[in-house]
Amino acid sequence: MGAIDGKTYTHRIDQLNNEVWFDGKKVEGPISEHPVFKGILREKAALYDLQLNPEFQNDMTFLSPDTGNRIGLSYMQPKSLEELIKKRKATALWAKQTHGMMGRSPDYLNTVLMSFASSSSFLEGKENCFPENLTAFYKLAREKDLSFTHTFISPQVNRSQIYIESSKEPIALKVVNVKDDGIVVKGARLLATQGGLTDEVLVVSVGRFLFNEDEAFAFSIPSNTEGLRFLCRDTFMGGMSRFDHPLSSRFEEMDTIVAFDNVLVPWDRVFYFNNGEVAEEFITQSSFHAFAKHQVITRQIVKTEFLLGVAQLLVETIKISDYPHIQEKMAEIMVGLETMRALLEKAENGAAPDKYGVMRPNVIPLNVASLTFPKLYPRFAEIIQIMGASGMITLPTENAFHSPIRKDLDQYLQGATKSAEDRVKVFRLAWDLTMSSFGTRETQYERYFFGDPVRLASQFYWDYPKAPYADAAGEFLGLGGAE
Repeated sequence: MGAIDGKTYTHRIDQLNNEVWFDGKKVEGPISEHPVFKGILREKAALYDLQLNPEFQNDMTFLSPDTGNRIGLSYMQPKSLEELIKKRKATALWAKQTHGMMGRSPDYLNTVLMSFASSSSFLEGKENCFPENLTAFYKLAREKDLSFTHTFISPQVNRSQIYIESSKEPIALKVVNVKDDGIVVKGARLLATQGGLTDEVLVVSVGRFLFNEDEAFAFSIPSNTEGLRFLCRDTFMGGMSRFDHPLSSRFEEMDTIVAFDNVLVPWDRVFYFNNGEVAEEFITQSSFHAFAKHQVITRQIVKTEFLLGVAQLLVETIKISDYPHIQEKMAEIMVGLETMRALLEKAENGAAPDKYGVMRPNVIPLNVASLTFPKLYPRFAEIIQIMGASGMITLPTENAFHSPIRKDLDQYLQGATKSAEDRVKVFRLAWDLTMSSFGTRETQYERYFFGDPVRLASQFYWDYPKAPYADAAGEFLGLGGAE
């Protein structure tokens, strides 16, 4: 089959008839026609169409080494710097299609699965580990162009440093039975973005499970597996009008809780289970961080370009470019953009083949970028809010411009360089980007994309090669080697 188009993707998701619950009601009928999910599914379909567009096909696909079919580049295991850069350019093309607003475009989890599979030999010889399953499933997903949601975290019942679940019924997802045909899991996992809108659910335990070895596993199952339910949060889509809600009408991805009610995971879909040491080490020993962050930071750069463009539109619309404080704020966004670009380029310039023969970008600048962007993005949103001032609040709707008050709006809401209708379009875009429920979700999303920033900073401190610098300072003072 190889790379699919948008029609195939949409039909496949409709046919799965996944169990999705929204606002206390089970979604019935084709999910692609449901008003809450229609926008995001259409945008995803457009991405799949783009990869088969003759103009971009060579930039977004490669020939399968197994079948010769065209495969999405996000599935490629790069063996050279040229291939790594080609993957990044394909990610940027998809990101530009969504202006970086779709955090879970298909290439993100395609990349994650590729990184796991490229490091599958790490699992060889370890208890309850099945590297051959991981490799076989990666090839299956690659050839069928499967789409994924994923869940890495458990419900936040108690976030104290030491917590042992004592509930009679599982809350955090765990293995409750091991059978001849697979493992049985029960409980829940959080924050599956686009849950129910993909072919598969990739479930991976992250970190060490000192007290709960039965919570340490990795597997993937079809989204319509019996006993699997997706429980949606409230929608952040303000409405279907692209005038009133230019972003949320198209890019509201939906986040879900995934409930597993004694779900059977067949053995051929189990990558490892009941192994806390592997759960702790695989995520760091594999190329996950290098490739996932390479994809994410590429998208975040495109998103920053979009924010810069929106900010400049505001500046031009109300003619405020001569103010030094506006120039300073705009320069702040530009410096952030160039910083992210430089870090990505440094990661590629420092790429090297890993022990599995895959060209892995240098993770240190990628880690720096992933620590930097959660601070940059909220500030960029604040800058747009400040520059927009009261104009971000006095925003009539599309219907208002088709009513008897149109004459008043044209007179009193015109911009220095734009008509009233165009001025409102610009400000509604800025509002939806930074102040609507969709916009504030985007800020929180980017703030916590890779987890708690404090913990990430702590891990970065421990991982960073500090000793040479301490040794140099110690040598200057005539001291012994630093610890």
